[in-house]
Amino acid sequence: MVLHMNYKAICDILRYLALKSGKIIMDVYNSNNVEVLTKSDNSPVTIADKKADEVITKGLKNYFPEIPIITEEQVKSHILNHPVFFIVDPLDGTKEFIEGRRDFTVNIALVSYGDPIRGIVYAPARQRLFYNNENGEAVEETGFSSVSKMGSIKKIKTALSDNIALKVVASKSHRDKKTDEYISKYSCTEFISAGSSLKFCLIAAGEADLYPRFGPTMEWDTAAGHAVLLAAGGRVLQAENKKPLKYGKPGFKNPHFIADSASVILK
Repeated sequence: MVLHMNYKAICDILRYLALKSGKIIMDVYNSNNVEVLTKSDNSPVTIADKKADEVITKGLKNYFPEIPIITEEQVKSHILNHPVFFIVDPLDGTKEFIEGRRDFTVNIALVSYGDPIRGIVYAPARQRLFYNNENGEAVEETGFSSVSKMGSIKKIKTALSDNIALKVVASKSHRDKKTDEYISKYSCTEFISAGSSLKFCLIAAGEADLYPRFGPTMEWDTAAGHAVLLAAGGRVLQAENKKPLKYGKPGFKNPHFIADSASVILK
């Protein structure tokens, strides 16, 4: 538990930065001129990633100078020396972005002693905005949203899952044999393909029940969506031992995990 945190200010600023960076990303997306570079780990990066990262990190440092920032796009930030920190993926789903698909998001989360306690996930191309409000509740802001104009706010919660008719959401870009083998253990009636951290939010909103991930992920990929899902009544567990997924791990690498509504009978 973090004491003396102004959660109203945190939530307002996270919303502001997510929407502002989302507009920058969409300007690049709609330009039809996306230059793709390759990072040292051979993953792609675009000017949209870099511009959004600059806006978010500058804003967080300005408003909350006492809280460290871990961001995907700045390797020098990948050193943890405090139990409370922001963790940022300015453009989650870069491959989807490059390919002209719409399942990319802005992810910003606040982590406290291993737990994601506030998060925001903004999918600008889909106009879907999920976050924790100042009380920690999970909400979706619907309708047209901008920095100056707030849309309609509705609280969201996970579904009471029907274990003989599950809705499973999986990655478009990272679906593999191990994931398919795991899904085959369940009685599923619907498969939903989605990119980026939207998968967590679909479960949080009651639109899906189960998201297994057996491919590599980093903490900045998952923390914001994880925060929203937890607040909506869901859970994210390590696949191997079913213990809660934690943050601030060495190298910021996640183990394989299972996200669900908390009413799925896990295999």
